[in-house]
Amino acid sequence: MKKTVFLFIAALAATFTANAQEISNNAIGLRAGGGDGFGTEVTYQRLLSANNRLEIDLGLETDDAYDAFQLAGIYQWVWNIDGGFNWYAGPGAGISFIDYDDDVFGDDDSSETALFLAGQVGIEYNFDIPLLLSLDTRPAIYFGDNRDDLDFNIALGIKYQF
Repeated sequence: MKKTVFLFIAALAATFTANAQEISNNAIGLRAGGGDGFGTEVTYQRLLSANNRLEIDLGLETDDAYDAFQLAGIYQWVWNIDGGFNWYAGPGAGISFIDYDDDVFGDDDSSETALFLAGQVGIEYNFDIPLLLSLDTRPAIYFGDNRDDLDFNIALGIKYQF
């Protein structure tokens, strides 16, 4: 009986190990999409442990009323769905430097710095070549004098893994 239980546990562990998707140590690429406006970010991912990584994004977002330069950091948990498909989720935060158009507030120098809290949920496909495609959403709550709102950012990402 003990041998049967041991063999069952060993077979189960081997199955989960065989189905696990390996996350690359590093990935760099672009993330393009938007919420209130359209934005493009340079994105970098760094493996922290077997199923966790850190994503750093640096980008520009434009809208009819403003242009923003922002930096975001997201901690992600990654789960394998099947084969090369993964889904990921995690919390994060960032800072945004916003330059408003002149007609928004009626003066020539309307800009601000806003902090934001964000979450990210997405799906990705890890190809056999060092290419990673992703689609995610990043809702964020901004805290600033003029920008104090909720933004739902949806983006498509392409990254080179190394």
